[in-house]
Amino acid sequence: MQLRRKILAIVSILSLLAIYAPGMVAQQATSEPSAPAPSASQTAPTSPAEPAKVTLKEGTEVNLKLAQTLSSKTAAVGDSVEMLLDQDLIVDKTLVAKKGSRALATVSNAKKAGMAGKGGELNLRLEYVKAGDTKVKLRGAQAKNGDNKTGATVGLVLAFGALGFLKHGKQAEVKEGTPVKAYVDEDAQVASLGPAPETAASAAPNPAPATAPNPAPAPK
Repeated sequence: MQLRRKILAIVSILSLLAIYAPGMVAQQATSEPSAPAPSASQTAPTSPAEPAKVTLKEGTEVNLKLAQTLSSKTAAVGDSVEMLLDQDLIVDKTLVAKKGSRALATVSNAKKAGMAGKGGELNLRLEYVKAGDTKVKLRGAQAKNGDNKTGATVGLVLAFGALGFLKHGKQAEVKEGTPVKAYVDEDAQVASLGPAPETAASAAPNPAPATAPNPAPAPK
């Protein structure tokens, strides 16, 4: 009799566990705090803002200078000629290329001095100037005059003969640092490098003038 009662008690306990145990486990699982989801600012990488773009107009004057000495005695057609920007390139008070930026030209004609006092000839074809990461096409003529004059030839014999670099019957030679005037060949979108130096200087607050100390009153 007692054994039977014990068996019934065990069966009753097992039945109760089978009924209530799943609910207790689910309640415990829901009561545990869940980890917060990462915010969008934490998951998305931040990308740097792109610099503003400005338009460098066709026909804009570009002042260059030779970065090497050239001579019709040693130059050959197709040779690359290094140049440098001789002045900051500015568009609407915005700096787009700093003085010293690299430019490139190509020798388009080179003839050594000949017999009977015939002087040498040397001509360049302008290619581009670097404005940031952009290669801005150049030409040597101020106006296109309806023709496609991309990279128009700059005749150093004509441009610099009057300055005393050339003499009759001598090689055509142009010294390093000689200025060359070029022009933008077509509109180009270039990145802004910030306000032009003179613009930034003018925007700086002027210091207040120093006031002289009041003189001490003279003794009576």
